[in-house]
Amino acid sequence: MSTPSRGIFLHNHTIATDPAAAVEIAVRAEELGYDSVWAAEHVVLPSPRVRPSPMEPEDPIADPLVLLAHLAARTERVLLGTGVLVLPQRNPLVLAKQLATLDVLSRGRLVVGVGAGYLEPELTAIGVPMAERGARTDAYLAAMRSLWEDEKPHADGPFVSFSGVDAHPRPVQRPLPVVIGGESPAAWRRTARFAQGWYGFRLSPDEVVEQVAGLRRAMAPLPQISVTPSLPLDDDAVAAYTRAGVDRLIVAPRPDADLPWLRRWLERHAPA
Repeated sequence: MSTPSRGIFLHNHTIATDPAAAVEIAVRAEELGYDSVWAAEHVVLPSPRVRPSPMEPEDPIADPLVLLAHLAARTERVLLGTGVLVLPQRNPLVLAKQLATLDVLSRGRLVVGVGAGYLEPELTAIGVPMAERGARTDAYLAAMRSLWEDEKPHADGPFVSFSGVDAHPRPVQRPLPVVIGGESPAAWRRTARFAQGWYGFRLSPDEVVEQVAGLRRAMAPLPQISVTPSLPLDDDAVAAYTRAGVDRLIVAPRPDADLPWLRRWLERHAPA
């Protein structure tokens, strides 16, 4: 049983508002042996804040694709992950083009993390009914895969329908790796159908065990398991996550960190 690789979850106030800081952290992470950097998404946030919103409405959060494109130009090896895009609130054809372009510009380093979303005010503001978010996510994933891989891309359904069109450039990676975020049977089934990986956020080792069991019921072999831990990462915690089946630990700094603190944190959590 090998020790999990390690990535970093980038979104915090410093990274979101200071492009030089974002580059410094990503470049230093690459130097220290982190395998990936991840950026999350919320297009809008409920104001005033209501549960289960993770942020205040005034908190900055940069668009993940724009941020990762900025970092792609300044890094060479580290993977660039979206952790995660709220897929049903995006146009799948436009998004497929953006993701394929980012994979080309990064020379095949993109990891596409997507989820169905959970903030009703955000989805409603963008025009997506909560009841449709799962079905739209599945339909959009199928449509994007067709645009990336099929000789004659097409989709025929209530949420996305097209034929007689094509889109280039195609991604460098075949397949372009997709990671599903979500901790429900629907997310496990979506992972089995569409993805190469699964991502759980702020989970304990025991919670990971439950998720891995659900994924095992939905598919074989298991996908790559990435988790942002809920525990401080001492040796015992790493061992517990390893036993739980984690392949990658995506560590997250506190959201209000300044750059000097982030520098120290990055070195303290670097892979052994």
